[in-house]
Amino acid sequence: MAAKVEKIREKRKARVRGKVSGTQQRPRLAVFRTARHIYVQAIADDLGRTIAEASTLSPELRGELGGKKKSEAAGEVGRLVARRLIAAGIEEAVFDRGRFLYHGRVKALADAARAGGLKF
Repeated sequence: MAAKVEKIREKRKARVRGKVSGTQQRPRLAVFRTARHIYVQAIADDLGRTIAEASTLSPELRGELGGKKKSEAAGEVGRLVARRLIAAGIEEAVFDRGRFLYHGRVKALADAARAGGLKF
């Protein structure tokens, strides 16, 4: 059963990733989540480098996430990556949900990044 779920996730990832690509001016916001944490990177695929990153393990957020729900923590991560990208002079991005459904924590992160000033 687990192998079947993993196969479906990998097909979804390939489908989403085939349509999404980032540049220096409009990086790809790649989201990865585990049962406990959520991670996001702003990647310039044309240069092959990461411009900014944030996660629930980031030092700026680590202390203030205690007692919050996972969706609220994902929102804080979205706001943090938006602040970092705007500080780098980037206002637009392409959202890459990867193999994860646009629901729950992934949606909370995207909405918070938009509220933080990013456009996608």
